[in-house]
Amino acid sequence: MRVGHTYTRHFDLETRQHEILGMDLGEGPSRRMLVTGAAIYAVWTGTLLAVFGLPSQLTFTLYFAPPAVITFYGAQRSRSNERRWNLTQWALWVRYLTVGHRPVINGGRRAAERHEWMPMRARLGERAEAFVELPGMGVFEKALGKDAPRPTAGRSVPFDTKTRLYGPDVVYRARKRASGRK
Repeated sequence: MRVGHTYTRHFDLETRQHEILGMDLGEGPSRRMLVTGAAIYAVWTGTLLAVFGLPSQLTFTLYFAPPAVITFYGAQRSRSNERRWNLTQWALWVRYLTVGHRPVINGGRRAAERHEWMPMRARLGERAEAFVELPGMGVFEKALGKDAPRPTAGRSVPFDTKTRLYGPDVVYRARKRASGRK
């Protein structure tokens, strides 16, 4: 069995911001993290300002802390896929929970019908059962959907193949025969 290796992670050079408005930042944070943090702060703070108004001394932490935590942990490399940030992994996980897996049928020529989508209970797996068993969470039983058996397309097809290895001489003769028929 062949094993491939990806070396592009070793060449991942991040640009860093060493100075902001004349203030020396030393080695400096990565620019991608700064831009991501600025975007998260703008959306979070803008939403809270629009809904609740200016923060008080007690609510300032609610305005400041969540974007800082999300930016700090989200800008780190994911342990499961080192080519992605944690923020990307979280976004894909949330998308999977909300939208789910829509099967690609016949190379995308036909859209999947509603009954062919993967239900929420199947996406959550064993966590769904543990969640429903928590006190007061039984009301979500219907929202998670039932774990019904999937409809089948027909009887199963036996998989009984024989592997053959043809040399270049046999392939050449077959190709010659096929080109003569045209």
